[in-house]
Amino acid sequence: MSLRPPQSFRQSQQANGFNVLEYGLMSERANSLGRHGLKVEAALAALRAWAVERQTAEERERLLNEASDAVWAFFVQRESCGLRNNRDAIQRYGIPNEVLARLGAIRK
Repeated sequence: MSLRPPQSFRQSQQANGFNVLEYGLMSERANSLGRHGLKVEAALAALRAWAVERQTAEERERLLNEASDAVWAFFVQRESCGLRNNRDAIQRYGIPNEVLARLGAIRK
């Protein structure tokens, strides 16, 4: 004699399989968002550490470009996680206006 689980039990197992997949995807999105946040912090720290007496204006340009690229990637990742409003991130990370002005700019 063989036993089979009730149909309602099978459906919940399928839903659990989907939930596990969705949980894994959400985990990866959150992990990626965290990595992008760390890159933004590092790029902004390097920009803030720039000093006119020790470094050149070209180096500041490079730091601004790196910071804007990191912030742009961070904002794209936030949007993929469903976070559309970036005001809180701008405030939390202290992103300067000169970095925000360069977001999405194509350089030669």
